[in-house]
Amino acid sequence: MDRLIAILGLSILMAACQSTTPPPVVSPSPSPSPHAAPTDAILQASDVPAGLTPCLGSGPIDVYVNTLAHADATVGARVGAQWAQLQAGGATQGAISLFTSTPAACSAELATTSSAKTIVAFVAVFADPGQADRAWNAGVFGFTPPTPGELPTGVTSGTGTGLGLSSWTFNRPPVQLACWHKSVFVALVVVGNLDAATFKAATTTIDARLN
Repeated sequence: MDRLIAILGLSILMAACQSTTPPPVVSPSPSPSPHAAPTDAILQASDVPAGLTPCLGSGPIDVYVNTLAHADATVGARVGAQWAQLQAGGATQGAISLFTSTPAACSAELATTSSAKTIVAFVAVFADPGQADRAWNAGVFGFTPPTPGELPTGVTSGTGTGLGLSSWTFNRPPVQLACWHKSVFVALVVVGNLDAATFKAATTTIDARLN
């Protein structure tokens, strides 16, 4: 009898061992991809039409402000103050690239009309999307979104721009401009005396880099 009980007990123990499911292996959560650096998100030489050359100062925004201040102290001080405003709103990094058909246009204010062909791209990154959205609403380098319900001639706002809800564009040749917020980024593109296809390609290229 004792032998039978022992055999039954051993059988139950073996069955329990065989049915035990090993604990699941927990895979670590994938780390989020780092956000693009503004210097990588702005337009590069390979992104612009032939015949346009980069301006001295293209790159980190602080370098541009210092370079501009040496060329035109008044304009440099104004742009420096506008960048400081973005920093006060949470911008941690910024970069700008300028390409022109003549060096004289490198020190001109953005969106000013001249005969030169120009394309300018600016990108700033913020600590979080909320800061980026508030900065975009407050205005980037003096360019503020249109008042809701009011669209001046040549202005498109929202999804009709192709750049998302938080975006607006201005298209009155020779000047074309786009400003938008995406994720933790704020971007600005200003084009002078270039065709609509070039403008569209510039905004599409930058938007694809904003992660």
